[in-house]
Amino acid sequence: MGILSFCLLVIWILETVAAQPKTEPREVDAINKIIDHWNLRSKLNLSVDPCTPNATWAPETANPRIACDCSDTVCHITNLKIYALDISGEIPQELFLLTELSDLNLNQNVLNGSIPPAIGQLLKMEYLAFGTNNFTGPVPAELGNLTKLLSLSVGSNNLQGTLPPQLGNLTSLQQLYIDSSGVSGPIPQELSNLKSLQILWASDNHFSGKIPEFLGTFTSLKVLRLEGTNLEGPIPSIFAALTKLEDLSLRNCGIRGQIPDRLSTLLNLKILYLGSNNLDGDLPSDVITSSLVALNVVGTSINDVNLNNEKASRMLHCLQGNTECRTKGPSTSFSINSGGTELAAADGIKFDDDLEQLGAASLYTNTNNRWAVSSTGVFISNPNGPQYTAQTDSQITGTLDSELYKTARISPSSLRYYGLGLENGLYLIDLHFAEIQMMDDPTSWKALGRRVFDVYIQGERVVQDFNILNEAGGSKRAVIKTFEANVTNTVMDIHLLWAGKGTCCIPFQSTYGPLVSAIHVSQVSESRDSSKSNKKRVGKILGISIGCAAGVLIICSVFYLWRAKKEAGHMRIHSGKD
Repeated sequence: MGILSFCLLVIWILETVAAQPKTEPREVDAINKIIDHWNLRSKLNLSVDPCTPNATWAPETANPRIACDCSDTVCHITNLKIYALDISGEIPQELFLLTELSDLNLNQNVLNGSIPPAIGQLLKMEYLAFGTNNFTGPVPAELGNLTKLLSLSVGSNNLQGTLPPQLGNLTSLQQLYIDSSGVSGPIPQELSNLKSLQILWASDNHFSGKIPEFLGTFTSLKVLRLEGTNLEGPIPSIFAALTKLEDLSLRNCGIRGQIPDRLSTLLNLKILYLGSNNLDGDLPSDVITSSLVALNVVGTSINDVNLNNEKASRMLHCLQGNTECRTKGPSTSFSINSGGTELAAADGIKFDDDLEQLGAASLYTNTNNRWAVSSTGVFISNPNGPQYTAQTDSQITGTLDSELYKTARISPSSLRYYGLGLENGLYLIDLHFAEIQMMDDPTSWKALGRRVFDVYIQGERVVQDFNILNEAGGSKRAVIKTFEANVTNTVMDIHLLWAGKGTCCIPFQSTYGPLVSAIHVSQVSESRDSSKSNKKRVGKILGISIGCAAGVLIICSVFYLWRAKKEAGHMRIHSGKD
């Protein structure tokens, strides 16, 4: 009887297994061809049915992941995740045979080619992620067929052309990530149908025209990022209806006019970035609420102020030429190892240490008053917390002074160095750079990041959209940029400014903004009394005055943050670029 019972049990188990629904054969064939196309056998070896219950690739945490939905008779593949595995090549046509897919995540790989129009066949798609890849070509109009979409990501790619108006069909869409995607042109009016949007990332694109008024009708919006675009203002007053908004970033958008008073009704705002625009008028004091984490107006980010107010005030008067800078005597040079210790270079130049811990709004003068450094901005999403320096243990190529480039100052917005007490005359400015945070391995998605910023000297922009990695020909490789400028009032102003362009989050969150490894400034000739020099002096003073608007607001911010909530009224905003 015991043997008979055992045999019956075995038969029952075999019958139960045989009765388990199997994956639709066409989908089995398709998923195997996809795995081979992307060389994933070592990570996803389907020796059994793809929809086998409790398979190692089925849990939400699995990567790669295949998940299914089964009826009594058949299973269909509904989820496919191949995330950050550096798969390359184009999208195989077999992918579009998986017509039951509702969740497809191909983010953070090195896929290339175009996004095929056949994507419009996956009508059950709810979550579609193609972000951080090397896709080119247009955004396919066929995406408009996917009316069940809740989230769409095509950011951080190399796409071309305008957004197709068919995207306006995605009326259920809650999240749209198109930042750094490469798209251009006007934002289609048809997108006004996306009333369910909660998150819109659209920064670092070549959009044209005005900021769409219809964005103010997206009353579910929590995040709106349009910085680093060519969109023009004024800020639509209807934005006051976005009462759920937590993050409003419009930096470097060509916005003009005044900030609408009604923005003070946005009580949930945590981040408000409006810098690098031509705003004027008043900033409503009611904008600063208990929930506000960071405010950027004319290049100023107000969060945690780490200043000695008296010293900072005295320094700003010096920089603006209102008082004499207190130094030990006239100087003709200064050298700084940004973010690093004091060291001597191979050519004998001694670089001062620059180890002061700067914060979201800081101004520091070195011990001998030869130079000063200021930083403004907040890395909101940095997983490692506030970081204003970068470092690496890797050797830096292309230089005899590798140690000089292993540290750097970084900033999420504005980084300025000032030379103080300089003899008037013509100077050479050597700016030393090495990209030590981003990679250049073409086989990895981590190499898809782009750091882009502008360089100003004496108030004049000398480099626009500077990319260290491209200029040096690779990461962890040194490059020196040399400029000439006149000093006419004993001060040298070197300003590195992030204008909202480039990627934000590759290879990790908050990887963006200006970065500099070292600075060396030396006089090459004495001052010449000419009308040109006088014009330069006027322009420089104006540039410093405008640039110091950030510093002035920083100094005021300690007083302002506690006072503004107690008193009605407004704070005046200076017109001009930060």
